[in-house]
Amino acid sequence: MTLAAIPSPTTSVWHVLGIPLRAYALCIVLGIVAAVLVMEYRLRRRGVAPWASLDMAVWAVPFGIVGARIYHVITSPAEYFGDGGQPIRVFQIWEGGLGIWGAVAGGALGAWLAARQLGLPLSVFADALAPGLPLAQAIGRFGNWFNNELYGSVTTLPWGLRVHDMDRADPGHATVIDGKPVTLPDLYHPTFLYEAIWDVGVAGLVWALDRRFKFGRGRAFAVYVMAYTLGRCWIEMLRIDEANHLFGIRLNVFTSIVVFLLALAYFLVVKGPREYVVPIDAPETEPEPPSAGDVDQVDVGAGEAVVKAPTAYQVVSEERFRAYERTGVLPPDTAPEKPEKPAGDEDAEASASSSSASDEH
Repeated sequence: MTLAAIPSPTTSVWHVLGIPLRAYALCIVLGIVAAVLVMEYRLRRRGVAPWASLDMAVWAVPFGIVGARIYHVITSPAEYFGDGGQPIRVFQIWEGGLGIWGAVAGGALGAWLAARQLGLPLSVFADALAPGLPLAQAIGRFGNWFNNELYGSVTTLPWGLRVHDMDRADPGHATVIDGKPVTLPDLYHPTFLYEAIWDVGVAGLVWALDRRFKFGRGRAFAVYVMAYTLGRCWIEMLRIDEANHLFGIRLNVFTSIVVFLLALAYFLVVKGPREYVVPIDAPETEPEPPSAGDVDQVDVGAGEAVVKAPTAYQVVSEERFRAYERTGVLPPDTAPEKPEKPAGDEDAEASASSSSASDEH
C-alpha cells in the first residue's frame, strides 16, 4: 500500500493567445534570471560597473544553450538517429534535453567573448557566477518534473515519484483514458528533486567558502564544479532514461569523474587572492579644483552627468580597491614586485601568477 507519493503535473504547456508557454522553458528562464542577479550582486562588490552581468548573459546564455543541446544529442543519440528516431527533433529543444557540461563549455566560450569586450578577466565572471549557476540548475530541474522525464529507478520510499505517460500525439499533456490521466505502474526516484536539493546545497557551500576564504582566479568556480559533480555521480546512477553506457555505466558518470579531477587539479595548482577591479583610467591623484572666477571651467550641467561603464579594467589588491571606493582615488601600489595588468592581458597575468600565490588567504 502506498502511503505517500510525489505527484507530477499532467500538463507542461499552456497556450496563451495562441502562443505556447512551456514549463521547461519557463524554468530555464527563471534559473537564468536567478543566476544573473546573484552574479550581478557579486560583480558589483568586486568593482564591476552595474549590469555588466547582462552583457555577459547576452553572450553566455545562447552559447550555453547551444552547447547543452549539442552535448545532449551526442551523449543520447538513439532517440534522434537510432531506429525510429527523428533527426528533426534535435531542434525541438522545448521537449527537454540539455547537457550541463555542454552548457558550461558553451557558456564559457560566450562569457570569454563578453569578458574581452568588457575588458575583464574571465575568472572574475566565473567566481561571481559560481553560487548562482547551481541555483539556476536547481530551478531548471523542475522543468524535468513538468515534462515527467529523467526520473530514477523504481522505489518503495514514501517520497517516490508518480509519473504520467505523456501523450506523443499531444506533446505537453498526459495520456488520458476514460477522462483520467494515465500513470506508470510504479513509483520512481525523484532524481529531479534530489539534484535540485543538492544544487541548492552546492550554492550555499560555494557562497560560504568563498566568503570565508575569498577565492580568486576562478577557484570559487572550481569549488562549484567539484561539489556538483560529486552529487551528479550518484544521482546519475539512479536514472533510467536512455543514455550511452561505457563498461555498463552511464557515460555522464565518467564525465563527472573526469571533470571533478580537472577541477580539483585546477583548484590545487592555481593560487591567488580574490580579484578586485577598478577602471583602467582610475585617477591616482585628487583632481585640481577650478580656479576662482574661471567661468570656462564651471560645469553648469554637472547635475546631469551620465556615468559610463569603463572601457576596460585593471586588477588591484583589496586594500587599494577599498581605498578607491572611499575616495575615488587609486592609491599607489605598495607592492611593485607584483605589477598590475589591464584586465584580459594574458601575458601580464601569466607573469604575475607566481607572485600572487603567496598572497592567498
